[in-house]
Amino acid sequence: MVALRFDDSLETVLSADVSTPFGAQSTWRQLVDLLGRRRAKADPATIARLRALRPSVPLAVRAASARALAYADPPAEVVRLFAEDDSVIAAPVLRSARIAERDWIALLPNLSAVGRSVLRHRRDLPTGVERALEAFGSVDFVLQASPEAVRKAASVRFLRPVAPAPVKTVVAPESSFASIASIANGLPVVAEALRQSTTDPATPPPADGSFQIAEIVARLDAFHRERDEQGPQLQAELLPAEPQESRGFQFETDARGVIRWVEGASRAALIGLSLDATGEDAAVDGVASGAFRRRSGFANARLVIVGTSDAAGHWRIGGAPMFDRASGRFTGYRGTGRRPRAEESAEIARDRRSAGSDALRQLVHELRTPANAIAGFAEMIESEMLGSVPQTYRGRAGMIREQVHALLGAIDDIDMAARIDSRALDLRPDVVVLAPLLARIAGDLGPLAGLRSAVIECRAAPDAVVSGDDRAVERLIGRLLATLVASAQAGERIVVAAVREDAQVVIMFDRPQSLAAYTAEALLQIDAEHAAEQAGAPLLGTGFALRLARNLASELGGALMLGDTALTLRLPAAVTAGMGQASFN
Repeated sequence: MVALRFDDSLETVLSADVSTPFGAQSTWRQLVDLLGRRRAKADPATIARLRALRPSVPLAVRAASARALAYADPPAEVVRLFAEDDSVIAAPVLRSARIAERDWIALLPNLSAVGRSVLRHRRDLPTGVERALEAFGSVDFVLQASPEAVRKAASVRFLRPVAPAPVKTVVAPESSFASIASIANGLPVVAEALRQSTTDPATPPPADGSFQIAEIVARLDAFHRERDEQGPQLQAELLPAEPQESRGFQFETDARGVIRWVEGASRAALIGLSLDATGEDAAVDGVASGAFRRRSGFANARLVIVGTSDAAGHWRIGGAPMFDRASGRFTGYRGTGRRPRAEESAEIARDRRSAGSDALRQLVHELRTPANAIAGFAEMIESEMLGSVPQTYRGRAGMIREQVHALLGAIDDIDMAARIDSRALDLRPDVVVLAPLLARIAGDLGPLAGLRSAVIECRAAPDAVVSGDDRAVERLIGRLLATLVASAQAGERIVVAAVREDAQVVIMFDRPQSLAAYTAEALLQIDAEHAAEQAGAPLLGTGFALRLARNLASELGGALMLGDTALTLRLPAAVTAGMGQASFN
């Protein structure tokens, strides 16, 4: 027997041994895959081979092949082959097939009423096909009944029995379709009416087949009396039971991320949901929508289904992307859903801004630990704490230490931005005298000013005292002045002047000439790549440093304004001891 693979050629598949059940099923799958995905021509001989194999292939295998062809764009010959099979097999292909209008019209007479019903629910068929479907309405919407059902229906409805017309007996193929008449016969009310009409010996029907009015009234009274006696039991039989909660399901989407196939849960609650939906009313969270935009796999994404079906509630879903092997085109996702475990969070984070800030703070914490370790080892090598080290390696260790310190400063800035964004910044009331603070900051920035051949000049009035957290005020002024010095040109003087105006302290920073060409809005958009051209520039860029300073000033109760020649920082002023009790904002 020839071993079959999904990449075999059509000649190899046709030459396979089909004398065994395994060989027949494997050949069926191979031929369906090759023809359905247009990797081989669906000529009459190959289609005839599939029809010959069909009786040897179980219904479950044929149904799986039909589901695999959904959205695979099979040719009209393959669609016709599956359409003439059982409705469970024909439905997945008919829901998504895309063939020419003339092929649909030629196929309609060979479809069953169920197959045409599937097509009536589609909204993408050509107008000519929809008109052709309307012509079959008089045939598809008539219930067929057996002679026995006609006789029983006549007795229940108190009609004179009519001799039914001869009905041709047809042996139906294996099918999962159940007629409406068979379902109706199983209802308790119909069964009771049929039983009374056929087994009640008290008042046998007249010989001529007619019924007396008294008999009709008696039967109605007996039916209502028995229904009242049964009470809740009969009501429980007639009303549907509460749906049991589903514990898992499988799903497939199309190339737009819309769920098109579901197994294991209520289809009505899941079909049509999109993995690309965002916003307050979205059923999925950003894990699934972000992965869809990247065409990548995802796991443990949150899904919320509303309603009362068995699929209602919270889910954790995962999926893998699918691509067409011939063209490489993205075709959708195939995935599973499960109920959240006890230790897992089920709610979708609607406050995406807060959730992103928390994730960013967690990332900052994970970055700071290894960065501190690298700086510590570099310092040990530079100071020769572990033994003698050549001068070359000591110099390199010093460069590593300096770069790690710059990285730690950027990490601190990110942490500060995340705290401000999530409203988690902890500020304590304090009083900050600016004169010594500006002198200390200028001293710390001396090496950077020397690298840029610039000069820092600080002037602070004695009453320039700020009310606010001393750590936040020092970080704000230090980061802002470092950003300006890093942009200064050779020989340029950066003047910082602090004065008191009523209830505020105004700090003026000279704007470097290299930033003079930028408007206030453009100044906030200077990215790290552009700022990296300047020695000593902020690692995250001038724009990020200025946006962080503006937000931090707002948290302190002040404001940062970007002028054409200067940057003006306004902070709340503190009342000194000689003027009375200090007040804190």
